[in-house]
Amino acid sequence: MKLNRSLAACAAVSFLAACGGGGDSSGAGVGPAPVVLGVAGNFAILSKSGISTVPNSVVTGDIGVSPIDRTAITGFSESMDASNIFSTSAQVIGVLYAADYAPPTPTNMTTAVSDMEIAYVDAAGRTLPDATELGAGEIGGLTIVPGLYKWGTDVLISTNVTLSGGANDRWIFQIAGGLTMASARSVVLAGGASAKNIVWQVFGSVAIGTTSHFEGVVLCETDINLGTGASVNGRLLAQTAVNLDQNTVTEPAP
Repeated sequence: MKLNRSLAACAAVSFLAACGGGGDSSGAGVGPAPVVLGVAGNFAILSKSGISTVPNSVVTGDIGVSPIDRTAITGFSESMDASNIFSTSAQVIGVLYAADYAPPTPTNMTTAVSDMEIAYVDAAGRTLPDATELGAGEIGGLTIVPGLYKWGTDVLISTNVTLSGGANDRWIFQIAGGLTMASARSVVLAGGASAKNIVWQVFGSVAIGTTSHFEGVVLCETDINLGTGASVNGRLLAQTAVNLDQNTVTEPAP
């Protein structure tokens, strides 16, 4: 069974019992302990203040907004399901949720956002980093092994960066500023590394450049912005807005 089950599949049963946990934890492996996403791990994109797209984007996985209502989901031309619990869009391989949909969606969305915030605090609060200020904030061109990394500044990815480790190894990147990735660049996974085990905790804005490719789970205190044609294998979990522009966002394999 897919770990990150669609919320639609959970509507008729106990949501937390059936769908909590998110599936983004790992067993054996090196690196910091997993960041547990809880119900937030059921989403490819989750935002507190809105999700917009310049069509056409392709999102594989569910998307949702809360506490903002449906009007903050723009550009998706969504259609409401007869149940009023969720909506659908030709741009989303999954379903869409908002805080003003029919029960149990409002309660479920409150839980998802709370779990997102808890996960952010957890990731931000990890201590004893393996390295601080790696690359003086410029990590383009580096090969980074599993571990906890901390910056008190912005982080830049101006050329490709490689994350090298096994399928169960884990990375947490604590970024006190923003995260900016140049256009036509990639986060490259090597050695079997998995996007579900990579957490980018970012206090400032995240900007992924035009046609770039990004890997991992983004826990952002503010907004996440994707340039035209950029792609993400991971999750975009933002405490303000997520803005897409003809992008591909795919939730990671469990």
